[in-house]
Amino acid sequence: MGNVNTKSNERASYFREARNNRFFEIAEDYTELIADLIEVQGHARVCDIAKAMGISHVSVLKTVKRLIRDGYLAKTFDRQIELTSEGKRTASFSKRKHHILSAFLRKLGVPEHVVAADVEGIEHHISLTTLNAIVAHMQEWPQEG
Repeated sequence: MGNVNTKSNERASYFREARNNRFFEIAEDYTELIADLIEVQGHARVCDIAKAMGISHVSVLKTVKRLIRDGYLAKTFDRQIELTSEGKRTASFSKRKHHILSAFLRKLGVPEHVVAADVEGIEHHISLTTLNAIVAHMQEWPQEG
């Protein structure tokens, strides 16, 4: 019977890890978008995020509350959303991955509309080891120009 409990605990740990990974994907998407909104329009609000993501205001509010609780975001007195230092680090890392993967896929000749869709999924699931290998490999390619 002990073996069943061990397998059950092991399986539960995989589910916990998967949930944590999904939440980190959301944190990356939100912090990257919020950084872009702040850069372009000087501020980010719940309604801006909802519109950009094509989701409901209520869904954004729930996620923003969790991201505030977990230290990625802060709200100002005038209801604008700011990135904390952790949020800025997350956004920066997400943007770096996005840029590297986009450049890599373009270099492979992948059409732009496919690059945009693929990178949104790949960037959340790629390991740092693989990302670094792509960067090293791209540095070996002849430069255009």
